[in-house]
Amino acid sequence: MGAGDVGRKVKTGVSGVVKGTGDVVGGTVDAVRDAVTGALGGAGDVAKEATGTVSGAITGALQAIGEVGGSLIDVLKGTVVGVIEGVGEITTVTAGVVSNTVRAAIKGTADIGGDVAEAAAGTAEAAMSATKKMALGAEDTAFGIGRGAIQGVKDVSGDAVSTASETVSGVVKGATSIAADTTSAIQSTASGLVNGAGEVGTDLRSVARAAVVGAIDTAKEIGLNVEDAATAAATGAVDGAKDFGQSAVDAVRGVVTGTIEGVKVTVRGNGGKGAPRKKTTS
Repeated sequence: MGAGDVGRKVKTGVSGVVKGTGDVVGGTVDAVRDAVTGALGGAGDVAKEATGTVSGAITGALQAIGEVGGSLIDVLKGTVVGVIEGVGEITTVTAGVVSNTVRAAIKGTADIGGDVAEAAAGTAEAAMSATKKMALGAEDTAFGIGRGAIQGVKDVSGDAVSTASETVSGVVKGATSIAADTTSAIQSTASGLVNGAGEVGTDLRSVARAAVVGAIDTAKEIGLNVEDAATAAATGAVDGAKDFGQSAVDAVRGVVTGTIEGVKVTVRGNGGKGAPRKKTTS
């Protein structure tokens, strides 16, 4: 089943289920999961087919919004969870699958004129909350989310700063919903954001600082220790720059340490030193 066929099936499924139940998120999860498992279940090379299937599913779900009258964010959340659960029923969900899902969601949002930064927050929260049903750990999921978000915003020439900040916020809220370690999730998200920025040629420093600001703002909002959250983001951001040389590490370190938004921020341990993180692309 090609991406176009998946998209049409999802559009029909989402429209029908949501109209019947009124449950936008739950109906979307069910329709998308069924379409993804159906498409990948008969695929000879699941890994090869997964990217097109994910893209088609997200496109179809977003096209259904006009018919079901649901909010963009509710449909996105249901779609992301449905995709991840559907892939997980057929094969192992990897950080690369998470990245591709978030990236496709951001592109799909831009295609229909939606708010990209808001979409990043919603998809990040949904992907993180889906971790509880996956073999993939919360830290790898968070890294994949950050990487996919910054790649997606680059695809659509969106605002990387607001997207980075909102992505951290979404991950923290998703991690909180499943009682995951929020500090580790923040660190991994910031690492993914900066690593993704380096891969696509986006300014590392602005993304790194935005990740720290996002961590600070979200910590204040939901009652986390603000300095711990900021330090986790700073440490992750510096680690995310490792693949791009010592000058990149030093540049990122320079913008994420000191006083930011009235909070004293430091980098823990040997942030930025040692071997680069091993990439997961599939």
